[in-house]
Amino acid sequence: MAFTLMSLIVDAADLESESSFWHRLLGGSITRTATHHFLRIDGFPVIVIQYAPGHVPPRWPEGAAQQMHFDLAADDAATADERVLAAGGRRLRPTDDVADSRQPAPRVYASPAGHPFCLRFA
Repeated sequence: MAFTLMSLIVDAADLESESSFWHRLLGGSITRTATHHFLRIDGFPVIVIQYAPGHVPPRWPEGAAQQMHFDLAADDAATADERVLAAGGRRLRPTDDVADSRQPAPRVYASPAGHPFCLRFA
């Protein structure tokens, strides 16, 4: 027997801001219901934004555990940083080397609902 990863579920109190953020970063299409937004992207499992009215964002890295996160790959650190911020994300760390053109270390951001994710560079 083999398992197949069907979907990733992300909790958010604000479905629209969270699903729009991931859509702006990754593309694809969104199907909306009252309690779930389904983001379908070629080559990815379905990303489901699930309405969670009591959702409390993780306070990682200084506070409570992050629970899970996405790792995304990008080839241009400065452009990727601009795109994340324009889509509604925020930098968690590092915050001082975004213009460094040398091979940057992974950077950690948070989505509008506070879910951490990493950008890694080749």
